[in-house]
Amino acid sequence: MTLRARVTAAFLTVVLGPVLVGAYFVGSAVTTIDRSRSADRLAVAATAVQTAVDTLCQQLRAAAEVVALAADRAVAAGQVVDRGLAAAVRVTDVGGQVLHATTPLPAAPWRDCAARTPAPASPGALAVRVDLRDATGVARGAVTAAQPVDPAFVARLAVLTGAAVTLLDGSGMGSPRQHTTESAGGREAVLGAVGGLDGEQVVGTADGRYVRRVGPSAGQPLSLVLSVPSDRPPSLYAALVAAVLLAVLLAVVVAGRLARVTSRPLVELAGAVDRVARGDLTARVPVRGRDEIGRLAGAFNRMARETGTYVAALTSSRDQLRGHLEVLGDTLASTHDLQRILRVILHSAIAATGARAGAVLIVDSAGLLVAQATEGLEVPAGGPGPIQVPLGDLVGAVTVSGEARRGRVEPSVAPPGEPPCRTYIAVPFAAPRDGGAVRADGPSPRAGGPPDGAAPATFGVLVLYDRLGGEEFDDDDLGTLRTFAGHAAVAVDNVRVHEETQRLSLTDPLTGLWNYRYLRQSLRREVERATRFGRMLSVLALDLDRFKHVNDTHGHAAGDRVLIEFARRICGEIREVDLAFRLGGEEFVVLLPETDAVGAAIVAERLGAAVRDTPVAVGGFAAPVLVSVTVSIGIAVHPDHGGTGQEVLNAADEALYAAKASGRDTCRVAGAAKAAASVLPVPAGSDERPSRADARREAPAHPGAGNRSETELAPGSGAGTPHGPTSGPHPPRQSRGR
Repeated sequence: MTLRARVTAAFLTVVLGPVLVGAYFVGSAVTTIDRSRSADRLAVAATAVQTAVDTLCQQLRAAAEVVALAADRAVAAGQVVDRGLAAAVRVTDVGGQVLHATTPLPAAPWRDCAARTPAPASPGALAVRVDLRDATGVARGAVTAAQPVDPAFVARLAVLTGAAVTLLDGSGMGSPRQHTTESAGGREAVLGAVGGLDGEQVVGTADGRYVRRVGPSAGQPLSLVLSVPSDRPPSLYAALVAAVLLAVLLAVVVAGRLARVTSRPLVELAGAVDRVARGDLTARVPVRGRDEIGRLAGAFNRMARETGTYVAALTSSRDQLRGHLEVLGDTLASTHDLQRILRVILHSAIAATGARAGAVLIVDSAGLLVAQATEGLEVPAGGPGPIQVPLGDLVGAVTVSGEARRGRVEPSVAPPGEPPCRTYIAVPFAAPRDGGAVRADGPSPRAGGPPDGAAPATFGVLVLYDRLGGEEFDDDDLGTLRTFAGHAAVAVDNVRVHEETQRLSLTDPLTGLWNYRYLRQSLRREVERATRFGRMLSVLALDLDRFKHVNDTHGHAAGDRVLIEFARRICGEIREVDLAFRLGGEEFVVLLPETDAVGAAIVAERLGAAVRDTPVAVGGFAAPVLVSVTVSIGIAVHPDHGGTGQEVLNAADEALYAAKASGRDTCRVAGAAKAAASVLPVPAGSDERPSRADARREAPAHPGAGNRSETELAPGSGAGTPHGPTSGPHPPRQSRGR
């Protein structure tokens, strides 16, 4: 198929496809809307019929009850008929013998209003039967009030509902006494469509009407068919077909013209491409306009002119790269100085690519790229500090995407915060290790590190600016820079591994929270800050209630799972500035800077609810066991309950003991806890020891331990004494089965 034929076919497909689909949807939408509106009209009509017949049945029942209660039933029956409450009243005895009846009586059969099954024949009247009983409740007969079902009755229903009404017999088809408001032709169409009709189903007829069957049901014993005419325009489909044919004709004419105009310059371009493929770089294409085809011809001409220059440039090699790599390898093998390594890598990269300037940027804890080594860049105008680049456009986007980039930057659209340049090339630093990559600021103890096998994280960028000579950086420069970035990433990662090892010495390996060693440092630092600025510092001492029972019942693995989940819930209820620690066993501490006793109590209540309301699922995945745990919390505030960190921690510990003694699953503030502890007995059956003399403080759990207690004393704490030096907090007392 030629290009002209393909263009013509594509144009016809693009134009006629929507036209045909639109015509189809217009016809379908009109039909659907018409059916929906007709169904709504039939639903309203069905409700009106139900209401009218139900009202008539209630009226007949009232008339029959009036006659049944009257002393002179014959007179009462005549009055009921005269007032129009019923067309006829019949009084019978127990045997069915007629005692009295008004005249004339409607034709049989009489349809009982309480009936719910289809009638075997078309009813002559609607009737309600009321039993006659004497003073002792013995049945003496019955009173039946009736209203004829005749053409006038059906006509009234049609006027009331606004739809045509047809009365059916028990077979669902018309009987010889059938009453209807349909026309002669419409009657046959309605009866033909109602054969399999059931419930609230709406069907259309051949003459454009919609039909619905109503009854029999509670309060409406008649089998009726309602129908309404369609509102759809009769010539809709003819108009749609005419519109589609006209669109086809116009599309064919326009497609032929467009194909001729489009194919001629493309044929010329194809001939020029063949000449270039055979080695004739002088081939040119005539530019006939400024449209896309014209721009394509101009681009081809420029490509042909520059091809010779590019071929010569690509054949030149850069032997100096090997020398730079040797210098770089010697530097990496002989030093652990991060700044020196980065400077050598940057200098080698600039020399190998011929760049004017460059920088090595590392992501800091604030999420900014901070320059660690620069060459040829000016100091930022804001001050003597290092260059800082946000994680946004241009170089900052390399850290976000993890993909190398190069290109040209217009000075008018240069992103703020990044060094001014005309061209740039940047590659990311990513150092994978077993277990995942290390974040730039180290994994948080509260969030944990990445899972095993995670993709390497990008923690920095090597970027060069403005290649000397005015040329843009090419793919060879990109490969060279990737080599330097790989060496730099390994060197930087080795330094960061050392820093990460130091950080892990301050966290609890089971829960990921800070450990006792970091508590000593943090508490001393926070107390000094609170004292200097006159602020408050709240300390929460937390202990899981009856945790020994969890270990004894479900095992230490389940206990570890409970501790991990408890630590997670603590982190979910505190602020970013708050610090959570695990001291050992089931004992935890939370520091709340700039928080008074009221705020600390609110946090404690929230923590207690978070633990109490949701049991912890432990055990296998097939049948996990829900373990309900609670926590007791002691609260102390600096400087109200102590002037030093150790004193505040001791006060929180005393408040925790009072919370345990008062029944567990509660919190106590240090000031009120002492008074409560003096009057509250230890709960009966508790394994809590009443005396604190035996509560020895011991060292925190060894790194890697689970929820089992240790017996080693903390460095600097007095052996055999409950308190050591006051230079920092002491290790927690060991679990007493609380």
